Amino acid sequence: MEVLLEQILVYGGVFVLCAVIVFFYLKKNKSQSQKTQLKVEKAKEEGLFEPVSLHPYIDLNTCIGSAACVADCPEKDILGIVDGKATVINASNCVGHGACFHACPVEAISLRIGTETRGVDLPHVNQSFETNIQGIYIAGELGGMGLIKNSVEQGQQAIENMSKRKSGKEGILDVVIIGAGPAGISATLEAKNRGLKSITLEQDSLGGTVFTFPRSKVVMTSPMDLPLYGKVKLFDTSKDELLDLWKKVISEQNLEIKENTKVESILPLSDKTFKVETNNGEVFICNNVLLAIGRRGTPRKLGIPGEELQKVAYRLLEPERIESKKIVVVGGGDSAVESAMLLMDKNEVILSYRKDKFARIKPKNKEAIDRAIELKSIDVRFNSDLVSIADDSLVIKAGESSNQIANDLVYIFAGGELPTSFLQKAGIEITKRFGHIVKKHK
Repeated sequence: MEVLLEQILVYGGVFVLCAVIVFFYLKKNKSQSQKTQLKVEKAKEEGLFEPVSLHPYIDLNTCIGSAACVADCPEKDILGIVDGKATVINASNCVGHGACFHACPVEAISLRIGTETRGVDLPHVNQSFETNIQGIYIAGELGGMGLIKNSVEQGQQAIENMSKRKSGKEGILDVVIIGAGPAGISATLEAKNRGLKSITLEQDSLGGTVFTFPRSKVVMTSPMDLPLYGKVKLFDTSKDELLDLWKKVISEQNLEIKENTKVESILPLSDKTFKVETNNGEVFICNNVLLAIGRRGTPRKLGIPGEELQKVAYRLLEPERIESKKIVVVGGGDSAVESAMLLMDKNEVILSYRKDKFARIKPKNKEAIDRAIELKSIDVRFNSDLVSIADDSLVIKAGESSNQIANDLVYIFAGGELPTSFLQKAGIEITKRFGHIVKKHK
């Protein structure tokens, strides 16, 4: 009887202990769910809940709430757990890293572009990164994968896939690589690694879109592999540090990259080669073309009087050299906010944005610009539009009132336009995709 009583007490104690553990576990989960739900509601209010580019889509029927996706995401508050299931929070801040996709133990996450209601124009690209035109490939941001690490991987993989069409004819290149950003540089290195005859053409400067970032912008948050170089372990790396690395690799490998060379047309020829013509009058014949250009193509202009003046620019270079100027920055995205903050310490800066609040900027930028507004370090004018520009002034309209303001420089960050006509002239099909699943191997 005593033994039985002891067993009852032991089992009873274990049961109570388990009940206490379960109670506190459920209480903790409920608290976390409530906190995450509040973050979701806030994201909806601030316009950050809707994704604007590549983002995770969660199959709630498959998700087991392991939270592995939350732990592995390199960004803050992109994902969370509500009632034992994963949920997207600040989807607009997702950089398309893909770590959540790889971390999920039950493959409940897919990477998608566009939503059921918001479509995104995308060129047709298959698993080999080849378009509907045999021999023309796309890698990087143009295909929907904007993160630097992903672009580097795609540039390399595209070259691997096209290496079977190697040219043995004099004067015919194996590949013309268009764009010297992350995907283009990686592809250039891989082409040399595989003994392919290639040339890389860049309409601006080395680095592509990265080159246009403000100088101090952090552009790398995870390691990557560069062909002919190996593992690059970079964290919180600035634009300058990354560009210096690329210049070093390009110099060491003696690669040929022609800057300030814009491709005007890609013409498929009858013998299945391509004729690539540039703005400099150069012509290249090749077996393959790799498009490693950005989605923005050319900067979107406002179409207002005076926009053609030399004091107007669409990217900020060497902000540390600009001082004692009256500057107006136009835009409400990360590039506009970051540029305005880089300029505000040595200049008088007005940031003009047509909406009533910043909707899709990174949390760190939101905190920094709010602090700058509070300290009156910058003059932010919401619900305003730049309507005209003159040599020494400009006019900003807010509501029914227009103000003429003394001005030295104007920086416009209104996004860019997809190079649709350029792609279509080459025969590449473009379709508006709604919730398009991006095929990415585990």
